Amino acid sequence: MRSDAFRAAAEAKDFSAGEQLFSEDVVFRSPVVFKPYDGREALGVLLGAVLQVFEDFSYVDQVETGDAAVLVFKAKVGDRAVDGVDVLRFGDDGLITEIMVMARPLSGLNALAEAMAKKLAEAGVPVPGVNA
Repeated sequence: MRSDAFRAAAEAKDFSAGEQLFSEDVVFRSPVVFKPYDGREALGVLLGAVLQVFEDFSYVDQVETGDAAVLVFKAKVGDRAVDGVDVLRFGDDGLITEIMVMARPLSGLNALAEAMAKKLAEAGVPVPGVNA
């Protein structure tokens, strides 16, 4: 499946091969903020922060059809459990053009939002409505 490389990178906590996974103008849609983040460089910062915030991260299901894939995950942020999905869209070249993340429950999402805002602030990345 085309999403296998993304899954392997996430599970290994290593997105250093980003150019081989993501289109230059990839779009990241966060579960926390309305405005998407655009571009491979912004995505690299976001994914780096996510890898630091999530604990006990694992994918529990993976479905792919056509130009889309859905990877279902479980993780913890501090003492909060988070269930979520990564929805990937692929371009004709096989590179990921869009990532949309959805997460639940609200207590887990709130913990994720707080932890991500802190990590992104440390990296100098504004989070609209939180630290921007």
